[in-house]
Amino acid sequence: MPKKVVALLGSPILDGNTARLLDEAVRGAEEAGCEVEKLEVAHMDVLPCMEFFQCMGSETCLIQDEMEGVFRKFREMDGLIIATPVMTMGIPGRLKSFMDRFQVFYMAKYHRGKSFISPERRKKRKMLFISIAGMNIPNVFLGVKMTARAFGEIIDCPYWDEVLQNDMDTVRDIRTRPEVMEAAYRKGYELGNLLG
Repeated sequence: MPKKVVALLGSPILDGNTARLLDEAVRGAEEAGCEVEKLEVAHMDVLPCMEFFQCMGSETCLIQDEMEGVFRKFREMDGLIIATPVMTMGIPGRLKSFMDRFQVFYMAKYHRGKSFISPERRKKRKMLFISIAGMNIPNVFLGVKMTARAFGEIIDCPYWDEVLQNDMDTVRDIRTRPEVMEAAYRKGYELGNLLG
């Protein structure tokens, strides 16, 4: 059976620079034999975490929306690709709200001590992180990387590698940086090979 990869697009622009890099990584993972499902997070029907705390004692969330199916996908997947722009030095709001809903995983792992992912499966699961930033300043990716790493720990899909491009206010079109497009493809392919 092919390995399952979930690819998250954090940008609301479905044909923009972030999406183009994600598509290259997806192409690489698919060519390495993976089955990839892309989720366009900004266009999903997902509410923010409301801290009802039902998940402290339950494997489910009180909020009934698209996340119930997403939680199942994240339990079954072998790898994850996240592609996001930097906004206000962090993860864009819709993607951050999506990540915050994984309190269901957090409570299972850290509160009840029964992670949804076995230690054996955790060793095999990996996350590829792709991000672009408008500004060309030191530490522009610090916030998004810290969030992605924390998210990877919560869902037991550890941060494995990254493709980053800053100064997009100058670059404008990622297609003028073929080496970055190639890096996204190559890392996606490498991820797929490692999961296989």
